[in-house]
Amino acid sequence: MSALLLHFASEFKATLRNRNLLLMNYLLPLGFYLLVGGMMNQINPFFGEQMIPAMVILTVLSGVIMGLPTPLVEAREAGVLRSFRVNGVRSGNLIAVPALANALHVCLVALIICVSAPLIFHVPAPADWPMFILVFLVTVLTNCGLATLIGVLAPGGQMAVLWQQLLFVPAMVLSGLMVPLSIVPAWGRRLALLLPATYAMEAFQGLAYKRETLWPSSYGMLLLSIGGVLGFVLAAKLFTWDNKSDARRRVLPALLAVTPYFLGALLLV
Repeated sequence: MSALLLHFASEFKATLRNRNLLLMNYLLPLGFYLLVGGMMNQINPFFGEQMIPAMVILTVLSGVIMGLPTPLVEAREAGVLRSFRVNGVRSGNLIAVPALANALHVCLVALIICVSAPLIFHVPAPADWPMFILVFLVTVLTNCGLATLIGVLAPGGQMAVLWQQLLFVPAMVLSGLMVPLSIVPAWGRRLALLLPATYAMEAFQGLAYKRETLWPSSYGMLLLSIGGVLGFVLAAKLFTWDNKSDARRRVLPALLAVTPYFLGALLLV
């Protein structure tokens, strides 16, 4: 247990020492929060109603999807994972500990946003804080599972960045973070249902803010939970200590992690 705690502390501190990870976990989400919060409230009067969940989801996307996979890929390329293996560190620890460390960073930034947004921008706080926390934790679980799977599968840093962007950029445009999902065209909503951020946004609106949603929020929570668990299970099954294995052979089984969202896109619209 002491070794696990030391590993966790090392991973947590590594983010604060790494400029790129510090940018993704703190500077980008907080800077975007302050910039967009002041600007979007004037451009879109309805943005304030969804500002807190939108900025919290952005924090998760930035800190987890953009921040978690690359260090794992770099450690494998540099042979660091093999040294862990020689010293008896289990692969499960190498998957779980970075995810937990990133999750803690995300929680700290989300706490700052939740406390400051009603005071600075006068936006409504969640009507049900326990449900808000539950949706947030499930969102973190889901994205940590996908990000860990990307880190396990990506044969190099460039491919990891490409897969990260495939999740991050569409989520910013289609998942309802900037504009309500209800005004997105039907084809756009169907594409949005391929993204975990869409289900998270609707779950925040329905469960934490008690607002009307396009589908029952419980369905989204179920799909997010299944997707997160599948991500971690597949990451554990497909984990390799070096780049000697053929990554292309592992991509097909890894697609099981996104099947819940394909089912959602087929059934919920």
